[in-house]
Amino acid sequence: MSLSFDLLRTFLAVYRSGSVTRAAELLTISQPSVTAQVKALEATLRRPLFDRLPRGMSPTPAAHQLARRIAAPLDNLEELVLGDLSGPAEAFGRAVHLGGPAELICERVLPSLAGMAAGGLQLRVTLGLPDGLLAALADGGLDLVVSSVRTRRGGLRVEPLWDEEFVLVAARSWARRLGAGGADLGSGQPAQGSEGEAELVRRAVERAPLVAYAENLPILRRYWRTVFGVRLTRSPTVVVPDLRGVAAAVAGGAGVSVLPRYLCTRELVTLHEPEIAPLNTLFLVSRAGAPHPAAAAVRDHLMEAARSWVV
Repeated sequence: MSLSFDLLRTFLAVYRSGSVTRAAELLTISQPSVTAQVKALEATLRRPLFDRLPRGMSPTPAAHQLARRIAAPLDNLEELVLGDLSGPAEAFGRAVHLGGPAELICERVLPSLAGMAAGGLQLRVTLGLPDGLLAALADGGLDLVVSSVRTRRGGLRVEPLWDEEFVLVAARSWARRLGAGGADLGSGQPAQGSEGEAELVRRAVERAPLVAYAENLPILRRYWRTVFGVRLTRSPTVVVPDLRGVAAAVAGGAGVSVLPRYLCTRELVTLHEPEIAPLNTLFLVSRAGAPHPAAAAVRDHLMEAARSWVV
């Protein structure tokens, strides 16, 4: 079989998505057709392009080399055709599938991408936890993932995106009640710096209910360990699997929590400002290799936009 545009286009879809199933969806053809075209291209080139895995397709060195050579020309041709035959909604080609934590996606990522959406970007968003989202990325179901963990999964490109700062917060009513124990919390001014002040704050908040993102208090436990130097062994009173819900519960007077500073509203009082604030690095993860132009444009835009996000 001679080398054709369709074979190369199908190869690039499988290469970028990492999945025959996902490539078939993107190309709107059947899975057997995708498999047959990949095999035909391998026969034409006389070399394997993918290792078949239980979940997905892993590119061989020959596939990486071929993708580098054909990605830009094919993308340019497809963009030229789509630009002539479609309206503004197709300006970026196919939709970009993006996953990440609900709070950051809603509060930072979506506002940053609003201009691109107005300019024709088609965006499909999946909210969830890192493990599931990264598995979907590796299987070709997503193009980009904002992750709170640095994955070691092969075939993925991981880039630091943004550092979020964690702060200990409560409603003003709780700050006044806790201040009765000796820490200067009732004024609404956070206690500053020293180990002695940190210990006063820790003893004060021991009397308050804890509001957490998850039953095992991952964010609070990290704060207690890094700022107070002790292990947190208490159980939460309220668990809300969305940090915006945690913030709302704390603002309503449910107790004390630790939140990213960007989620702290006027109704919340910062109880302590340690000399070194706990930071959590968020990562932008994509599949290794030549990304689709629309996904590459979103990646580049987010990397630039994150520089101006307020902590």
